[in-house]
Amino acid sequence: MKIRELIGTAAVPGGGELRLFRRGDEFIIALGGNELMSSRMSGSEEALATMSCDRLRDRDTAKLLIGGYGMGFTLRAALAKLGPQARITVAELVPEIIEWARGPMAELAAACLDDPRVDVVVADVSAAMGAAREAFDAILLDVDNGPDGLTRPANDQIYGLTGLASAKAALKPGGVLAIWSAAPDANFTRRLIAAGFAVEEVKVRARANGKGGHHLIWFARRL
Repeated sequence: MKIRELIGTAAVPGGGELRLFRRGDEFIIALGGNELMSSRMSGSEEALATMSCDRLRDRDTAKLLIGGYGMGFTLRAALAKLGPQARITVAELVPEIIEWARGPMAELAAACLDDPRVDVVVADVSAAMGAAREAFDAILLDVDNGPDGLTRPANDQIYGLTGLASAKAALKPGGVLAIWSAAPDANFTRRLIAAGFAVEEVKVRARANGKGGHHLIWFARRL
């Protein structure tokens, strides 16, 4: 049996501690007893990017905001779909996540953070949205377990009506707000509609090979 080795810790602003583990060639980021992400489970995070890019009007020059770097699956998948003039801003709240990507998980990151199309900001994605007006063709959010916040209570405000209004204002007309979730949430679907979005709900597999449990992605288009 492969031993799970703790190789890093990081405080989450507002409470909690993330822990980075290595088990053989697998990396795991956990919060308490909850495994938030694993390098073996990339399918739904990649789908968040690829399916969002498929909904863009112009992938060659699109401007995206990604909330939460995680293990970089969403960023790498988006870069593979977008043209050379596209731009992606990655807002990551926990600086150690970026340090881990450049350190022990550098091979997994595959230099995506050094792509000239990428700008990394260490900040709450809600602040990045609040500072923008009709700036993005798509906003991709994977900052927690979904609308039912797990990592930090402050994440709940992103998924409330005020946060959704901020996201809507940061999108260009017709832009797409894509939100990853570990599970469905009918109340959140209704909240998106109330906020003035046209909403699709898509179930996706957790693993890139099409196996594993299901996760859910909302694609909410600004009307």
